[in-house]
Amino acid sequence: MHGRGANAVTALHEVSHDFPEGTFTAVMGPSGSGKSTLMHCAAGLEPPTSGGVMIGGRDIAGWSERRLTRLRRTRIGFVFQEFNLVPALNVADNVALPLRLAGRRPDSARLADLLSRVGLADRRRHRPAELSGGQQQRVAVARALVAQPEVVFADEPTGALDRASGRDVLALLRDAVDGLGTTVVMVTHDPQAAAWADEVLVLADGRLADRLTGKSVTPDTIAARLAAVGS
Repeated sequence: MHGRGANAVTALHEVSHDFPEGTFTAVMGPSGSGKSTLMHCAAGLEPPTSGGVMIGGRDIAGWSERRLTRLRRTRIGFVFQEFNLVPALNVADNVALPLRLAGRRPDSARLADLLSRVGLADRRRHRPAELSGGQQQRVAVARALVAQPEVVFADEPTGALDRASGRDVLALLRDAVDGLGTTVVMVTHDPQAAAWADEVLVLADGRLADRLTGKSVTPDTIAARLAAVGS
């Protein structure tokens, strides 16, 4: 719930859902449907006013900000529409940054493997300004995965990219699920992007309005369901 008294707005209402380990879920819905709020609550960025948020069998809803920060640094990865790279750091140092913030020494073999996975092994010494938008987002994906998180939350990760670069980023997220066993939860407005997921949740007015799985997870079906919810 946002606001107080007469100005209070319920952003999410009776939304209950499990994100199984090693799965890719896309969250969609019209503007104001609650999709970003759902992601923020699930990631411990925003506390729910009621209900709970379970990660690894523990309810994080009442945790202190210090404890939540430690959780996010060690068990959760983030990818945003804006790349949020540190301009003064090169690719390798940007990727390793979450480990350094958590007081952990980067594993050189792990770092090399990640840079190879995202196709940037030959760009490790480049700074963000020397990379394309698609390459910068691939750095952001590697950074999200470097601490071997249980779950990665991606908020419109392809929103600022052209179609080809967007496909590259989605393929990396898909590979994180299939190859590393990572759980990925992605907010997107694009049916083409959502079709990379195992499951699509559609929100409307803060409620879970539709859910697609299996063979129904196609761009055309997703677009049709999204249009029906928004009509």
